[in-house]
Amino acid sequence: MLFLLSLFLLFSLPHVTFSAHCTTSTPTQTFQKCITLPTQQASIAWTFHHHNATLDLVFFGTFISPSGWVGWGINPTSPEMTGTNALVAFPDPSTGQIVLLPYLLDPTVKFQRRPLLSRPLDIRILSSSATLYGGKLATVHNGAAVQIFATLKLASNKTKLHHVWNRGLYVQGYSPTIHPTTANDLSSVMTFDVMSGSTAARHTNIGTLRSVHGIINAISWGIMLPIGAVIARYLRHIQALGPTWFYVHAGIQLFAFFLGTVGFAIGIRLGDLSPGVQYGLHRKLGFAAFCLGALQTLALLFRPKTTNKFRKYWKSYHHFVGYGCVVLGVVNCFQGFDVMGEGRSYAKLAYCLGLSTLIGVCIALEVNSWVVFCRKSKEEKLRREGLIGGSDKGSAIFS
Repeated sequence: MLFLLSLFLLFSLPHVTFSAHCTTSTPTQTFQKCITLPTQQASIAWTFHHHNATLDLVFFGTFISPSGWVGWGINPTSPEMTGTNALVAFPDPSTGQIVLLPYLLDPTVKFQRRPLLSRPLDIRILSSSATLYGGKLATVHNGAAVQIFATLKLASNKTKLHHVWNRGLYVQGYSPTIHPTTANDLSSVMTFDVMSGSTAARHTNIGTLRSVHGIINAISWGIMLPIGAVIARYLRHIQALGPTWFYVHAGIQLFAFFLGTVGFAIGIRLGDLSPGVQYGLHRKLGFAAFCLGALQTLALLFRPKTTNKFRKYWKSYHHFVGYGCVVLGVVNCFQGFDVMGEGRSYAKLAYCLGLSTLIGVCIALEVNSWVVFCRKSKEEKLRREGLIGGSDKGSAIFS
C-alpha cells in the first residue's frame, strides 16, 4: 500500500513547467530580447541601450479577478518581495479604466499592518504605462492580459536586476491587497542580466525537492507513524505473537522517524533556497512533530524494565508523546498540501484514501477489542460463579 501510495504521489505532484511563451512584439513597440518567467504565465521583453544605460521593457501578466491587480517591479538589493520598487496596474475604482501606480514594498506589506499607499520609487523610472490586451475597449476580467511598459535609467555597470512580479484578487480604493500565498505566488522572483539575457544561477531543482519533501513526509509522518501506533495498540494483546509486536512496532517507528528526518532536512533546505518565502504554521508544526519524534526515539534508551516502579510513568509519557507526534504529523501533512497549492489534487486524494483505509482498520480493530473485552469479562464473571470451567477455547483464541 505504501509503495503504491508513494508512486501515486510522485506522479500526481506538479512539476515546474513554463506554460507561457515570450514575445518581443507589442502593438506599439518591438523589443530586442524576451524571457519567459517561471510562474503565473508571465514574461518580459526588453531593449537595453548601452550608450546611455536606459532600459525599455514590457511585462506581460494576467489578472485573476475583475477587481484584482497585476504588479511588476525591481528589487535593487536582493531577490525578494521586501524592498521591491513596484508598478501595479488595476482598474480605477472611479472610472474603471486601467491605472498604473508606483509602490514601495516595505516589510509591513507582508503582515498587512497598514494599507499599501502609492509613493515615489527609489529607482529612476523615466516613463511608465499600462494597457490591456485589446486596447481601450478591453475590460478587466479573470484571465485578462495586461502589458506594463517602463523605461528605466540604470546605474553604471548595473545590468543584473532582481525582477519581482505578482497578482492579487482585490484592490481597496487605490491600495492593492495581499496576493495569494501558494508556492508559485511566493516564488515569483527571477534575476537576469538585461545585457546578455543570462539568468542568475538558481536552484532549478526546487520543484523536485518540494515534491520529494512532500512524498517523504506524507509516507513517514502521515502514514508509517500511525501504522506503528496501530500495531502497538492492537497487536500487543495477542499473546501468540509474544514480543514480535514490539519489534515490529519499534522497527516501523524508527524507520519512519529516520525517513521523516530526511524529509525534515529537505524542508529546512527548501527554506534556505527560498529567501522571503515563509510558511509559519507549516514550519512550526514540522518542528513540533520532529521534536516529539526525537523525544520518542530517545525514550527507548531510558525504557525501564517491567518490574521497575517508574515503568507506569514511562508508559504514560510514551503514549501521550507518541499520539501527539502522530496527530501533529497528520495535521501538518494536510497543511503541506495547502502550502503546495495541492488542496484539490489527486495527490491529496491518494493520501486521504490511504489514511481513511487506516482509520477504517482502526475502527474495526477497536470494535473487535471491545467485543473481546466484553466476552472475557462475561466469561470471568461466569467462572467466578462456577458456571464454567477454568479454561475455555473461545477465550484462548483472543487471549
